[in-house]
Amino acid sequence: MIERNEFVRLYGGVFEHSPWIAERAYDHGRIAVPLKAGALHEALCAEFRTASRDERLGVLRAHPDLAGKLAISGELTAESTAEQAGAGLDRLSAEEHARFTDLNERYMRDFGFPFIIAVKGLGKDDILNAFEARVANDATTEFATACAQVERIAGLRIAALFPGESA
Repeated sequence: MIERNEFVRLYGGVFEHSPWIAERAYDHGRIAVPLKAGALHEALCAEFRTASRDERLGVLRAHPDLAGKLAISGELTAESTAEQAGAGLDRLSAEEHARFTDLNERYMRDFGFPFIIAVKGLGKDDILNAFEARVANDATTEFATACAQVERIAGLRIAALFPGESA
C-alpha cells in the first residue's frame, strides 16, 4: 500500500488546492491497490460528495477565473495553466478577454464562486457559449453543475496520471 504522505503528494492536487479530499479518501480506506484511474476517481469523488456544502463551496472557490487575473499574472497551478492554454484561453483578443472578464465578474457576483468548466476538448468559443448559458442558471442548478464539472476535471487530471486508463 502506498504511504499516506506519498498518496497525498501525488493526488492531493487532483481537486484544485484541496488536498483534504485525498487525505480523507486515504483515511477512510477508500484507496484500493493496485491503484487504478477509475477507482481512484470514484474514491476522491465520494469524499467530495460527502463533504459539507461549505467544504464543496471551498473547492469551487479554490478554482481560478477562466482567463482571469491569476492567468495573466502567471499564478495558476500547472494543471490549470495547461488546461486553459489547451483551450486557447491564453490567446484571447482584447474583446474576448473583456467578455470573459465581464462574465467572470457577473458570475462571481451571482454565485459566489468562479465559473468552472472542464475545458479539455473545448475551444474558447465553446467555453464562452457555455459561460453565457450557465450565468442565467439559478443558484441551486449552478452549484450542482459546478460540482459536476469539478469532478470531471478531477477525472481528466487522474487520467493524465494513468496513461492508457480512463477515470
